[in-house]
Amino acid sequence: MAMLSFERKYRVRGGTLIGGDLFDFWVGPFYVGFFGVTTIFFSLVGTLLIVWGASQGPTWNLWQISIAPPDLKYGLGFAPLKEGGLWQLITVCAIGAFVSWMLREVEICRKLGIGLHVPFAFGVAIFAYVTLVVFRPLLLGAWGHGFPYGIFSHLDWVSNVGYQYLHFHYNPAHMLAITFFFTTTFALALHGGLILSVTNPKKGEPLKNAEHENTFFRDAIGYSIGALGIHRLGLFLALSAGFWSAVCIIISGPFWTRGWPEWWNWWLNLPIWQ
Repeated sequence: MAMLSFERKYRVRGGTLIGGDLFDFWVGPFYVGFFGVTTIFFSLVGTLLIVWGASQGPTWNLWQISIAPPDLKYGLGFAPLKEGGLWQLITVCAIGAFVSWMLREVEICRKLGIGLHVPFAFGVAIFAYVTLVVFRPLLLGAWGHGFPYGIFSHLDWVSNVGYQYLHFHYNPAHMLAITFFFTTTFALALHGGLILSVTNPKKGEPLKNAEHENTFFRDAIGYSIGALGIHRLGLFLALSAGFWSAVCIIISGPFWTRGWPEWWNWWLNLPIWQ
């Protein structure tokens, strides 16, 4: 009930980016808005296109369904629907749905009077996706360099691109991305474990407080970053993981075409080893 009473405080007119009062409405507990409508539209059209594409293929096996990008011969032009044009339309719908969802989050933040950290964070994830299907293909000169929409086919694409550069894990930006991904899960596990240990005591034991949280890490590692600090750190780590994952793929091909182990020759050629 506390949450329901709070919702009445922010279910007020205003905060919309487009549509004004016309689209300023909720469906049950969900705020819709203009960008909620566009999210539903793009998501529905994109999903139906995927289903139609699957119906034209050889299987309904969920693991093997694949919507492939156009052949490289089509370059940056429009491809026939069954030869990659479907992939192009689905990509447009995906970007439309993702960006619409982000802008809907902006409107909710404006209604609540809070910062735009959540839509900004989601925007970094969108940036990573758009890098794969738009920016990198543009730099390489063909939409065919995008990844296919499918489970096994996507995994095959990742594997093939990795082998194309011999050992992709030697990509320095990939090293940073993986480091941030692992550190994000590590920090989140530590934070989640600490909060549960404090706010979920055994039956009959008193609820602990923030001083217990800070004291644990002061005793364990000599320093506590604090309640606000851990969330700032978590946001930084997660956004860094998404950002460097986009960097690692966009430099592979447009800016570096040889095997990634060869890139490290600069280290072996330093004069200190002579």
